Amino acid sequence: MERKYGKKASQKVGRALHEMEKGELTSGNSGKKVTSRKQAIAIGLSEARAEGAKVPNKKSPTKKSATKKAATKKTATKKSATKKTASKKSTMTKAAAPKKKAAAKKSMK
Repeated sequence: MERKYGKKASQKVGRALHEMEKGELTSGNSGKKVTSRKQAIAIGLSEARAEGAKVPNKKSPTKKSATKKAATKKTATKKSATKKTASKKSTMTKAAAPKKKAAAKKSMK
């Protein structure tokens, strides 16, 4: 059975975890201290990838998440469409209201 991760990758992850425990491991651009074990592992794997060590590729988004994005786009367009029709309705009722009042005044005279 073939191993997923190479020796270099495990060394990088081990070093990152050790630095995190000491409080020396910092995150990329922000420079904040890393407190999460998962984040330390991710940093170690990222460094191993950069050096060409044997590490599986990052997981790509699944089909479910792609369909969720498409579904949210559809609902967003539906919401904007309903907003447009609602604004048309409100302008129509406002425009029609003075005509009714004028007709009512004429009938009173």
